[in-house]
Amino acid sequence: MTDTWNSPEKFNREALQWDENPRRRALAQAVAQAIIAAVQPAKTMRALEFGCGTGLVTLEVAPLVKSVSAIDTSSEMLAVLSQKIHNAPGATIETTCLDLSQSPNFTAQHERSFELIYSSMTLHHIDDTAGFLDKISNLLSPGGLIALADLDQEDGSFHDDPLEKVHHGFDRTALAVQLQAAGLDHISFETIYTLEKVNSPGVSASYPVFLVTATRAMS
Repeated sequence: MTDTWNSPEKFNREALQWDENPRRRALAQAVAQAIIAAVQPAKTMRALEFGCGTGLVTLEVAPLVKSVSAIDTSSEMLAVLSQKIHNAPGATIETTCLDLSQSPNFTAQHERSFELIYSSMTLHHIDDTAGFLDKISNLLSPGGLIALADLDQEDGSFHDDPLEKVHHGFDRTALAVQLQAAGLDHISFETIYTLEKVNSPGVSASYPVFLVTATRAMS
């Protein structure tokens, strides 16, 4: 069966082995370091990560902020993260199994609740990019920050399953237009990592990863 957009079944299957991939761990570490450097997390910040997975990024960010709401569509990924939280107390992390792109109730209940929203390699799994950016913008308090790491536009060879429904990375200019339309400004992109992998045609290739940061207007 072909997996759909943001498929929890795919990630449930992979959850227990997710952290075993050294390339994945290296990317998460690079993303976490880039987010921390870019947004300078503070203990006054309430943060949200969508697509948190097993928490490879959140466990780096959480000790630096007041709290993290860690959201994912995969219950098995969150089970792995919950075990990590249990074994390494000291950060305030609340996990929620939820498809944020499909949940109007969460936005209504938490509107303007967060000073920081971040993600790593999740945006390309969300069908309606513009609509989703508008939704998460509404979750940011005035002056709040987003920090999203994802792939630059690629030729479709990055993912191993050619039938998997994903965006093939993002054109930075087009994504900046969508962020601006969502009420965000001070938009800045930087290349933070380059993934080296054997792609779906079996060729070794390089895939740049960007971090885009933006701010919710104060008014």
